[in-house]
Amino acid sequence: MKLTEQHRALKENVIKFIDAEINPHVDAWEKAGRFPAHEVFGKMGKLGFLGINKPEKFGGLGLDYSYAAVFSEALGHIQCGGVPMAIAVQTEMSTPALARFGNDAVREEFLRPSIEGRYVACLGVSEVGAGSDVASIRTVARKDGDDYIIDGGKMWTTNGAQADWMCLLANTGDGPAHRNKSLICLPMKSKGVTVARTLDKLGMHSSDTAQIHFDAVRVPQRFRIGDEGMGFTYQMVQFQEERLYAALAALTGMDAAIAETMAYTRERKAFGRAIYDNQYVQFRLAELATEVEALRALTWAAVERYVAGEDMTLNASMAKLKAARLQREVNDSCLQFWGGMGFMSETRISRRYRDGRLASIGGGADEIMLQIISRHMARNAGAPKP
Repeated sequence: MKLTEQHRALKENVIKFIDAEINPHVDAWEKAGRFPAHEVFGKMGKLGFLGINKPEKFGGLGLDYSYAAVFSEALGHIQCGGVPMAIAVQTEMSTPALARFGNDAVREEFLRPSIEGRYVACLGVSEVGAGSDVASIRTVARKDGDDYIIDGGKMWTTNGAQADWMCLLANTGDGPAHRNKSLICLPMKSKGVTVARTLDKLGMHSSDTAQIHFDAVRVPQRFRIGDEGMGFTYQMVQFQEERLYAALAALTGMDAAIAETMAYTRERKAFGRAIYDNQYVQFRLAELATEVEALRALTWAAVERYVAGEDMTLNASMAKLKAARLQREVNDSCLQFWGGMGFMSETRISRRYRDGRLASIGGGADEIMLQIISRHMARNAGAPKP
């Protein structure tokens, strides 16, 4: 996909912001186990970064998705995985369905302040026993007059301890599992909402991740996004932008891992010469760089189809699968060349190794991506479209 000067200017501005407002603080935020989301999002909102492809009517820039894709790729410049993931939850995971399917009143109440950075959003889909198997969620929202009464809970909720509202997927009927769910904007200060605990994770340390309980939480039915019973479908659409984010941000992170490893191995010596002078090291880094470029082509092909209004489910699923697995390969291979220093928490490659592992689990595990790809292959007689 051919990018314009406007695309490049956006990328430069995002990277400039990251270098000034985020990267200098990443180490401290990693140690603290959270970053100041309201402060960071407030600054990003003033620059228009949180509503790039959202409607102008509600404070967005109204640009096409290619600009949001450039933004997602630029987020990979952040020197950890937790902060960009938290930002992407705001822009690519919690608000796309609201922006597309919500009525004007609910968008004014939740989308506008999210675009402005006054509200922090989280996504309430996964539950204990219902991660990738979204259809099996048990959280229930039953009608009571003009309200929903919500009972249940959510798990692995990024931004959950700081969020002002949740894009909640809940069962609102007794019909088939794919037709009995709705997406609801849930204010996190509502009576009966409890942050049960923040979770201690392998990586993504600077992003707070919470387990949330709902005990007879009363929410107006007018906070529902779109039609009742369409929540599963809306969430599947919303997942596509999440999966494209996962691939786009991974590209920049892997480029950085390879560049940092090349620089380190040129300085580090063993047996009288630089590690990089070993042909195997040169060839391995060249091989990894080639794989990243191939993934970049696949990912941007998916972006191009999305911008054109075409179905890119197959391409996005392939890109997400490949990005997740390639991150594991790149980070592991690069860490090896750092030797003992690669095993130290103080080195960036160690953080990339920890943070990158989530990509094969979150947003639909590798196995779910393989299911989606297989179904499309069968539907197309074994010949997936480019």
